[in-house]
Amino acid sequence: MLTRVPRRAAIGVATILLASSLALAARADDASPWQRDGHSAVRLLAGSRSGAVLLGGIAFQIQPGWKTYWRTPGDSGVPPRFDFSKSDNVEAVTIMWPAPQKFDDGAGGHSIGYHDQVVLPLRIVAKAADKPVTLRAEINYAVCEKLCIPVEANAELGFNSVASTEDANLRAALDTVPKPATIGDPNPLTIRDVKRDGAKFVVVDVIAPADARNVNLFVEGPTLDWSLPIPALVEHSPPGVKRFSFELDGLPPGAKPEGAALKFTLVGPEKSYEFNTSLD
Repeated sequence: MLTRVPRRAAIGVATILLASSLALAARADDASPWQRDGHSAVRLLAGSRSGAVLLGGIAFQIQPGWKTYWRTPGDSGVPPRFDFSKSDNVEAVTIMWPAPQKFDDGAGGHSIGYHDQVVLPLRIVAKAADKPVTLRAEINYAVCEKLCIPVEANAELGFNSVASTEDANLRAALDTVPKPATIGDPNPLTIRDVKRDGAKFVVVDVIAPADARNVNLFVEGPTLDWSLPIPALVEHSPPGVKRFSFELDGLPPGAKPEGAALKFTLVGPEKSYEFNTSLD
């Protein structure tokens, strides 16, 4: 049986299909294809193209029950590594890390990272603002449940859109990156003091709202070969203070803690902050 479709309706349907296909094409241009393994997937995201400084991202999807790692993995785990050297018209790429979570590592310690999904925002500086930019990334990371599985992926993406469909996702990811702060800032969540406790320990006093739960503190040394332990919450802290302590362990051979540049990441249930200080 032949059904006749009114000409006006046919034109309307064609217009909708064309608009849908254009939207899908635009979305495809703003994200590279997912690179999948058995337990995760990764791809690049491109923000709007304007000027020499661009916003991009690396998106991860993690299978339920599995996790991947922050730039410092904690007591166990493998930090991700990225190589952008094969990109076209790219001067520099800076990775911005959303606030991580602390997990039991199954061996009596804790690891630091992400589960489910996360977007790492990228600040990309083009060599020439008026020329095409193509980001190429070699991505090496690990996903872990009880065992860790290394993953290698390669992704490529051009920055072409005047108004990217991924802008909202990238702005949301930026909001989860810890904000720069100074020790003693009058924020509801802040570090009040960092001090030595004898030769081997450091004590950090944190101010947090009285009802704040799941406040975590992470510390990093001046270079990647420092492997400081995760600060532990002291059971009997002073009134109004969450006191954390960690041992000056995991220093590279020959390194001394005096004057070392330390980076603290303070993560609360809603806000997170990053503090840089020198150890007296």
